[in-house]
Amino acid sequence: MSHRVGVIGGDGIGPEVVAEALKVVRAAGVELDTVDYDLGGARFLRDGTVLPEEVLNEWRSYDALLVGAVGSPGVPPGVIERGLLLKMRFDLDLYINQRPFLLPSAGIDMIVIRENTEGSYAGEGGVLRKGTPHEVATQGSVNTRMGVERCVRYAFELAESRDRKHLTLVHKTNVLTFAGDLWERTFTEVAVEFPSVSTAYNHVDAACIYLVQSPDQYDVIVTDNLFGDILTDLGGAVSGGIGFAASGNLNPARTGPSMFEPVHGSAPDIAGQGVANPVAAILSAALMLDHLGEGDAAARVRKACADTSTLTGSTTAVGDLVAARV
Repeated sequence: MSHRVGVIGGDGIGPEVVAEALKVVRAAGVELDTVDYDLGGARFLRDGTVLPEEVLNEWRSYDALLVGAVGSPGVPPGVIERGLLLKMRFDLDLYINQRPFLLPSAGIDMIVIRENTEGSYAGEGGVLRKGTPHEVATQGSVNTRMGVERCVRYAFELAESRDRKHLTLVHKTNVLTFAGDLWERTFTEVAVEFPSVSTAYNHVDAACIYLVQSPDQYDVIVTDNLFGDILTDLGGAVSGGIGFAASGNLNPARTGPSMFEPVHGSAPDIAGQGVANPVAAILSAALMLDHLGEGDAAARVRKACADTSTLTGSTTAVGDLVAARV
């Protein structure tokens, strides 16, 4: 069975690492019908294109999207983030951001579930008297019961499927009393439906400490959009480095394609040198394989990447090594 996948190599090291990810997927015996798209910072600088509606509509019939990295020096802040990545998340309803972290030598085997379409990234807010001494800027956090509940429920289902069956809610309920209250009440109410899952709550600042001091205490974490963005970068740092951090932007309802991308950026300073670590992109492709129902191939890819100490060399050499192992 062939899966139709849109591929956005993007900018900087993006095309290099996504090429290795596709190499590994095909070595695992999975047939992909790929369509390449020239999108990202370089495309914007060339002709002003970010994400045409006709392209977005094409993607709705695809099985998945695989992104390398986007972003180029010279592009104003927010143009690519809001116009491409966030637009994909919002318009395709990619409401779950799932980021696994695995470092057996440190006892780390956790997954962070980040709500992906609401919170501070929804775009609520504005500015008054910009550029004057009396300038006012507001940036709200949008949280709906539906959005919070479907994220929390997904996290409980995931925790229930794992050996430890433990789920931690991370927020800041003592200060963010409105959004935090909605998250905490929803978490408590949904927990009743999952009696086999043990639960805990951490303030986000405490969770940052625990992720550094004792990350092995976590199994599954569920949190909002902004806190999840921060925690997952920290999770990557404590579990081998950002070069190994994968992510899936999921539409569990499957009303459209899910999108998979490494957490690292486009790293323009090392682009074209063949030194970028492709493992995060390869592991993102493994998440894609899971989503596509290719669980056996996904497991073989993850196993091939497990011994990170042996994954050294050039970008293509690492890709070749992983491909040979699968």
